[in-house]
Amino acid sequence: MKVQGQIVDIKKKRIFPGEITVENGKIQKIVKLDAAPAHFIMPGFVDAHIHIESSLLVPTEFARMAVVHGTVATVSDPHEIGNVLGSTGVMYMIENGEKVPFKFNFGAPSCVPATTFETAGAEIDTSEVDALLSDSRVKYLAEMMNWPGVLFSDKVVHAKIKAAQKYGKPIDGHAPGLMGEQAEQYVKAGMSTDHECFTAEEALGKLTLGMKVQIREGSAARNFDALIDLLNDWPHLMMFCSDDKHPDNLEIGHINELAARAVSKGIDVFKVLQAACINPVEHYKLEVGLLNEGDDADFIVVNNLEDFISSATYINGKLVAENGKTLIRRQPTEIINQFDTELKSASDFELNPKGDSINVIEAFDGQLITKKTKWPTTTENGLAIANTDTDVLKMAVINRYSNAKPAVAFIKNFGLKEGAIASSVGHDSHNITVVGVDDESIAKAVNLVIEAKGGLSAVSNTEEIILPLPVAGLMSDKDGYEVAKDYTAIDQLSKKMGATLKAPFMTLSFMALLVIPSIKLSDLGLFNGDKFEFMDLFVD
Repeated sequence: MKVQGQIVDIKKKRIFPGEITVENGKIQKIVKLDAAPAHFIMPGFVDAHIHIESSLLVPTEFARMAVVHGTVATVSDPHEIGNVLGSTGVMYMIENGEKVPFKFNFGAPSCVPATTFETAGAEIDTSEVDALLSDSRVKYLAEMMNWPGVLFSDKVVHAKIKAAQKYGKPIDGHAPGLMGEQAEQYVKAGMSTDHECFTAEEALGKLTLGMKVQIREGSAARNFDALIDLLNDWPHLMMFCSDDKHPDNLEIGHINELAARAVSKGIDVFKVLQAACINPVEHYKLEVGLLNEGDDADFIVVNNLEDFISSATYINGKLVAENGKTLIRRQPTEIINQFDTELKSASDFELNPKGDSINVIEAFDGQLITKKTKWPTTTENGLAIANTDTDVLKMAVINRYSNAKPAVAFIKNFGLKEGAIASSVGHDSHNITVVGVDDESIAKAVNLVIEAKGGLSAVSNTEEIILPLPVAGLMSDKDGYEVAKDYTAIDQLSKKMGATLKAPFMTLSFMALLVIPSIKLSDLGLFNGDKFEFMDLFVD
């Protein structure tokens, strides 16, 4: 096979008319021509940090959609399914991904369970982490969220770090807001990347320590605008990632969108492509071609170097997407899961007021961080209730692994005026998370999820929708484009109900994420993420 076009040599910062000869999945020869077609041939895009589970798709379906946008590989943390099903879940992701021509690069989850302050479905201990890292298909130790354990020499944490170092595999960091001496100590312990920086000051501090910063722009967390200017001076230490990408967003675009936005801001195209294509491959030592002779034939053909619309995507020399259409065939999906809790009643979510004020979780659009605010307790018939006038709604987290009393609190900025939305995608332990305006709607939304053994639900005054997620309560077994359509429908219903967030279900999934400050809710209670301890809901 021969492909002609304007060849983009990122490392040498040059573009020339040329022809690529591909044999047996490898680039055999690259020759310069006097003239060639106007389209550009370049290495494929790599998402440097993503949880495939958060796309609501199994790996095979994710791949079918991603290749359309010129993505040839991902650095994928299977932490989500690990918290549900342990090492069995991790192997499920690896084996499912191997069914299609796409380069998934999974890590060994480092923090399962993420904390001791919530109920998870499984544990991946040090010996299991070591066993995963010994597998050549596992490329790195996934994000070390327990940064206090790193700093204060937790034996288990450091044993996992040493296991990665033993196998010569990089270690991903996860330390939002960590700066100064603590950040320096974190990097010296072996953490090599961070995708959680939300200010340029924080990112610059980590870059100067030699840490690689991944610019994240996902469906909920959006840090591109805050960090992108750093790419001008630090192209060798930066990458692009989505972290979490819902299917409706994935249908529209992927890493190509970030490259286009960066170029539109006037950043040199070679610096942009260094971050989007080269750095992840070199940092994680991925078996992904970079458009050199002898490399795997992993490359894309794009219309221009401004919007990066892919007309053809090749992986190992195989054409996997062409002119906006995937050429990867659907694969059978095995169902594995762990879901064991009883249906709930409205009375399970009732709260007796124990103070004149309440500590409220304040959510922010496009951010995983939250803020603790205090609001007056609204009561009715002797019970503490939601207040749609102030947008202080009721929230609950329900243990999905065994029958237990729900943890109930209050949250602001979801905007619902009626009904409730619920999800079994609830980082990190993936219990059921729900936000609603009244106990009856909350119970209905939760029970739709329980009956489906996982899913997203929305209950209004007139409609009920459930998007089933039978694979681990995290992923659908359906066609990815069909899931995107179903997700759009449930998202639209939530907004008809008043939801003001751009991605209410994605934001909801992070409201139980205890390792991100400053206040969250687990199935065991309201949690202070700054002090890493439980806190009271009611305040005198």
